[in-house]
Formats: sequence, structure tokens, C-alpha cells
Amino acid sequence: MPLYVRDETVNDLATQAQRLLKTKTKTEAIRIALERVVHRDTPPETLQERLKVFQDRFRALGEPVENFDEKAYLDEMWGNE
Repeated sequence: MPLYVRDETVNDLATQAQRLLKTKTKTEAIRIALERVVHRDTPPETLQERLKVFQDRFRALGEPVENFDEKAYLDEMWGNE
């Protein structure tokens, strides 16, 4: 859907944004500017939501191996017998 700018001030601002953002068109400059505003004003995720991502990844690793000898594993990995 086309966007028509009929306000000369808005047109001037779009031209300035195009120059500052070094875009080929004013439309691209407006898109970038609007994306920045939307991203900036979108409320951040809560700490609980961010932690859930890590918790889900951790659970996906599976159950821990019982009696795992980390030192022996690292020695073997480094070639220390």
C-alpha cells in the first residue's frame, strides 16, 4: 500500500533521514526510522521470559550422567593419560 506524504515538514524530515541513514529512497529511510521507534518503544521481555529460554535449552540437553568424572574426561580430551 503506498504512502503519500502531503505535509512539507514531514517530507523535509524524510529527506533529512534519507541523507543521515544514507538510503536510496525516502521510503527506506522512513521504514528504518519507524522500525527503530517500534523497537525502542516495545516493552522488553520480563526476566522470567528471558530465563525461560535458557531453562528450556538446559532441559533439552537431557539428564546429567551420574558419577561423571570431569577430571578424567578433561585429561582424556587434552591427551593427558
